[in-house]
Amino acid sequence: MKDLAPRKRIGLIAHDNKKKDLVEWALYNRAMLAMHDLVATGTTGALLGRQLDLPVTSLQSGPLGGDLQIGAMIADGSIDFLVFFWDPLEPQPHDTDVKSLLRIAVVWNIPVACDRASADFMISSPLMTGSYERRVPDYTAHNDREIPGDEPERADPEPSTGGSR
Repeated sequence: MKDLAPRKRIGLIAHDNKKKDLVEWALYNRAMLAMHDLVATGTTGALLGRQLDLPVTSLQSGPLGGDLQIGAMIADGSIDFLVFFWDPLEPQPHDTDVKSLLRIAVVWNIPVACDRASADFMISSPLMTGSYERRVPDYTAHNDREIPGDEPERADPEPSTGGSR
């Protein structure tokens, strides 16, 4: 279990065709977002910082690694909540990064909102302003598993001379 404090660390990402939607959503929810720490990918972070007049930590642009940076922050416990307005109708040059980000959020049991309706439901939850005990999966068995080919090297009982007998 990991106790999430009332002040959450929220990751914010939007693909180009969804940036306007995210900005509108964020403006509508500005008072709530002001109570949390905001982290966003490049352009999205710059837009949100200007529009909300709130501090937003901006990482790289998504296609330049920002999605992966947010994913790494999820894996190390630095992001508690993810709002990712992605565009399912527009192919992205970094689709594999998008899939990896969504996968890592599920792996670490992070709440994810991928559209405005989900984001509305999640941010209006009483859990956003209170403590929450998030179950962190126990990956001990995965980390401790035996890896084939990971046995220690054994010395040859008889060194080879290179010739036949």
